[in-house]
Amino acid sequence: MDAERAPDDDIYLIGRHAAQGEDVIEPFGQGTLLIVDDEDNILSALRRALRKESYRVITASSGAAGLQVLHQEAVDVVLSDQRMPGMSGVDFLRQARVLRPHTVRMVLSGYSELAAVTAAINEGAIYKYLTKPWDDEFLRASIREAFVRKGLSDENRRLANALSIAHDQLENHNELLQVALAEQRRRQVLSEHLLRLSRDAVDRLPVPVLGVDLDGCVLLINQAALALAPMLNCTLGTVWPPLLAAACRPLLDAGDCGVVPLRLGQRTWQLDLRPLDPAQARGHLITLLPAAL
Repeated sequence: MDAERAPDDDIYLIGRHAAQGEDVIEPFGQGTLLIVDDEDNILSALRRALRKESYRVITASSGAAGLQVLHQEAVDVVLSDQRMPGMSGVDFLRQARVLRPHTVRMVLSGYSELAAVTAAINEGAIYKYLTKPWDDEFLRASIREAFVRKGLSDENRRLANALSIAHDQLENHNELLQVALAEQRRRQVLSEHLLRLSRDAVDRLPVPVLGVDLDGCVLLINQAALALAPMLNCTLGTVWPPLLAAACRPLLDAGDCGVVPLRLGQRTWQLDLRPLDPAQARGHLITLLPAAL
């Protein structure tokens, strides 16, 4: 479609082309106001009243042309005349609400049409009505207010959308956290179960076994070792029984591990000394093996 620029105006026009009778579209400015009226003199008067405003103005010569604009354009504010042939302003604004529900919709109406306009206001199709004839300053102030309302509405939707996204992300994070915590609890239970099994296995070994920390405190002693406790002078919690300390001293001083003989009563044992945790050296594991074995 061809665009026509008003000769004495900085606002471009959508409406009935003066020479060809066509509806034309041309963009201008920031923010968009759509004016719908079937009378050229009314459109001209409105353009003159709004010529110094900063927003973009589009005009259409009928409700059908206005709907075509709304199909093609993102419009912020709509101002429509009420009495138009073919489709009244109220009917047009009802359809505009369906096409662009977030537009701020206003109607120009005479007092004789107030009942129809009031019904449309009550059902939410219209935000405000302006009476004919209008006051230019009041008209400009009303349209500015409509743009402010549209801006606040857009910002509220943006914030609500951001909040919804953040809420969804938080729920996803919480779900992942719950999965991680469940896995951690599962591993903890498994570790505790394996630890009990390990302790039970060590306790059932037929050879004496002791676990000693870096300070020499006995942390672990199995049943076979308890049978030798009187000779070792050793119980759980005691510090390096002298007999074990003397036997292990050469290896401890050398920072090494290995096997040394140990005489207990009438029997000789092979004392096997090795780190409890080879990677971190957090103590020693002592196993007494009968020499005959």
